[in-house]
Amino acid sequence: MPRRYAFGRADEATHPDSIRATLAEFISTFIFVFAGEGSLLALGKIYRDTGGNSASELVAIALAHALALFAAVSASINVSGGHVNPAVTFGTLLGGRISVVRAIYYWIAQLLGSIVAALLRARHQHVQRPVGFYVSHGVGEWHGLILEIVMTFGLVYTVYATAIDPKRGSLGTIAPLAIGLIVGANVLVGGPFDGASMNPARAFGPALVGWRWDNHWIYWVGPLIGGALAGLIYEYLVIPTEVPHHTHQPLAPEDY
Repeated sequence: MPRRYAFGRADEATHPDSIRATLAEFISTFIFVFAGEGSLLALGKIYRDTGGNSASELVAIALAHALALFAAVSASINVSGGHVNPAVTFGTLLGGRISVVRAIYYWIAQLLGSIVAALLRARHQHVQRPVGFYVSHGVGEWHGLILEIVMTFGLVYTVYATAIDPKRGSLGTIAPLAIGLIVGANVLVGGPFDGASMNPARAFGPALVGWRWDNHWIYWVGPLIGGALAGLIYEYLVIPTEVPHHTHQPLAPEDY
């Protein structure tokens, strides 16, 4: 089946598959942001009360994000493709794997999931606002932008290689684990510099609830550029053109 770019059929907006996939993206993004942002708040409290080592704190945060994303992708990959990230959705949209309508639904669900997660964390903490993301002192905005582009490129490239490539074979069974691990590794690399978001939804919910907008544009522009580059490069330079194309998430069963 050839690569296909489509806006989406008229009935796709109300099709049960679209609703189920959108709900899956909302819940999975909620799971990921709740655990990820919660790990920052929890570790902050632990180290204020007992003191601690910043290196071990970074490892704990990276592990929390890796495990949370592993669970979130696993929970939704069979329903929505397990994007849990507007940058992943953007990369698959440019690669012709989903329609524009489906992408818009996913983006709305991902942002809402992040907002609800941040709201619940803030309410649970009572007086502590969500931490959010920002560029560390001494690190320029452009350096943060480049970091986000490179890290998100690695993330979306891994998504393509393990979850989307038609020739992935049995490798697809470890896709959620591989995706979680690359995010955890990138947190270790970029966390001290810009927080290592790689995900506009992950950055947006805490920023909105905590009203922390410093350097926020980086966490949209960087991941979207990185995701777009990974999607286009993998689609057109890595996947052989003669391999039959199977969409990452079908528009609706009657299409096939």
